[in-house]
Amino acid sequence: MVSTKLKNRLKTLLPLAVGLLAFLLYLYVFRVDIPTIIEKMQGIDLPIYSVAIVFVMFEMFFFALSWRSLLTFLSVKLSVVKSFLYVWYGVFMDIIIPAESISGEITRVYLVTREQNGVSGKVVASLVMHRLIGMAVNITSLLIGISILIIRGQFSGIVLNLSLFIAIVTAIVLALLTFLCVDESWTMKVIDTMIRFVEYISRKRWKLAKIREDAVKVAKAFHSSMQEFRHAPKTVLTSLSLSILSWIFSLGVAYLVFLSMRFPVHWSVIVVTGAIVAAVKAIPVGIPFEIGLPEITMTTLYTVLSPEMPLDIAATATILTRILTVWLRFFGGFMVQQWLGIKGIKTPNIRSEINQLQK
Repeated sequence: MVSTKLKNRLKTLLPLAVGLLAFLLYLYVFRVDIPTIIEKMQGIDLPIYSVAIVFVMFEMFFFALSWRSLLTFLSVKLSVVKSFLYVWYGVFMDIIIPAESISGEITRVYLVTREQNGVSGKVVASLVMHRLIGMAVNITSLLIGISILIIRGQFSGIVLNLSLFIAIVTAIVLALLTFLCVDESWTMKVIDTMIRFVEYISRKRWKLAKIREDAVKVAKAFHSSMQEFRHAPKTVLTSLSLSILSWIFSLGVAYLVFLSMRFPVHWSVIVVTGAIVAAVKAIPVGIPFEIGLPEITMTTLYTVLSPEMPLDIAATATILTRILTVWLRFFGGFMVQQWLGIKGIKTPNIRSEINQLQK
């Protein structure tokens, strides 16, 4: 018999396998020569590609600093090293659980609150503010990229409509999240609605009074923290600046990949492609958009936005980029998970309990 642990591992790896299969099917349908892709991958400029690896590290580092600056303002003490490790862990959970938009953030809430009791509301507030900042950066970069491509006469109607649709949807989600952050009464209504729904489907067998009480306490602490952010523009600006640095390094990874292939592209192509992929992933609806769909999206957008780019070049660049932005993070996050489990940084049972989250 297959052990429960192995079954859980297979369950988490299944979406990754399905995504990879979808991308391979995409290459087959469009008759992309796999041996040609392998040949081009073998011929890359390794020193330039190595710099792209360094860029991934800096991207993660500034992302962690951006989040930590918000936590520090709310008097939640978290070292730079721990914030960096927790971000890696969160990214790992994003990849293996098909709900990218929230699983990593839930993990970070758990990691911090396991270490420091009574700060869950503040941690949630820091993550929500961090998401709002990230979505604002995505929308801005998308609009800037669209503008540059239109000026250069490189924008097709389909991609323009897709970009505008993504920008509008992201803006709507951003507005809704902002509204929930400002209006405490609506948050309480959402909590009550969710509690009543769970009680209804359980036919009142589940007594959720304690859960409701805890949720209300967290919500009040959350709104109190969000009110503090409203009166701290310098803190928000600091986090925004660090997020922008993280985003620049993120774009630099894809740009360096093309340079390593000796096929430079205009920055606007990288900006629009990266913004579209990031914007879809940032929408908090649990879309399984980590393996497969991003590769197909990136390859298609590269060829549409750069008509002179052969499909095999676009596919190779996509694979090389995703090796760094997904698989490097996957194995790095896995090592962080194992290290936290062994070391148990002030939380001896962290590994076993977070494994329960994965189940």
